[in-house]
Amino acid sequence: MADITAKMVMELRERTQVGMMDCKKALLECEGDMQKAIDFLREKGIAKAAKKAERDAKEGRVFTYIHSNAKLGVLLELDCETDFVANTEQFQTLGHELAMQIAAANPAYVSSEEVPAEIIDHEREVIKAQAREEKKPEAMLDKIADGRIAKYYEENCLLNQKSIRDSSVKINDMIIETIAKLGENIKVKRFARFTIGA
Repeated sequence: MADITAKMVMELRERTQVGMMDCKKALLECEGDMQKAIDFLREKGIAKAAKKAERDAKEGRVFTYIHSNAKLGVLLELDCETDFVANTEQFQTLGHELAMQIAAANPAYVSSEEVPAEIIDHEREVIKAQAREEKKPEAMLDKIADGRIAKYYEENCLLNQKSIRDSSVKINDMIIETIAKLGENIKVKRFARFTIGA
């Protein structure tokens, strides 16, 4: 059994923003391995965050982003459960990051659930027709279509997009991580992106 020092607990707390007792438990569970303990807490936090996602989010803020040339702008409504959380630095940072993501990556929808079924059905037919042209086996067409539909979601749905700052992180994961830190449900309610001349 590894010796867990107060210094180790403090370091883990600073790196994860999680309570002292949870940090100590994580270090004990992971035999003092700092990286494993961080992963353990993230997984635990994400599990807690998933439960919070069912709660109502009726507070929040409207965030704006105006590009330096003033020809591109974004309005975003980000909701949470209390005004207290809406005023936290983490919530504000998340709101600004999401507004910049929308400006740069131009998603059409918040989530894959918002994409109308007829658009997906049409995409699927087009993809299958292309695959047939490429002489792909008929038995593979559904699998090919599934893969390309997932790519469509990744390009067009904010929550499915990769972060413009770090392509290893999806936007939904960023939101879940903030939920885990702040202990409240957070939801992207809606957004609008304006471009001069578009």
